[in-house]
Amino acid sequence: MLSLLLLLASPKVQIYSRNPGKFGTDNVLICHVSGFHPPEIKIDLLRNQQEIAGAKQTDLAFEENWHYHLTKHVSFTPNSGETYVCRVTHVGKTTDYVWEPDM
Repeated sequence: MLSLLLLLASPKVQIYSRNPGKFGTDNVLICHVSGFHPPEIKIDLLRNQQEIAGAKQTDLAFEENWHYHLTKHVSFTPNSGETYVCRVTHVGKTTDYVWEPDM
């Protein structure tokens, strides 16, 4: 039987928008988190360090190697000077991933 320590895997995180990022244009901010174990994880989508209301998250799914993946998304309209972040907390470690607009 494998020890949980052997299965500990840090998440791989991608943050992107459905359409090219243009200021003042409605879009969808997406954070895809994959390859992690154990499955306890928290994903927050933030605008200027404040949680964006109305975000939706997929059901937790696992891959053949018992690593998991989740996607969280929210509608947003990017504005100049604002920062957008996917904050991921896994096994007590929190990391921020910044969305880079295409401008």
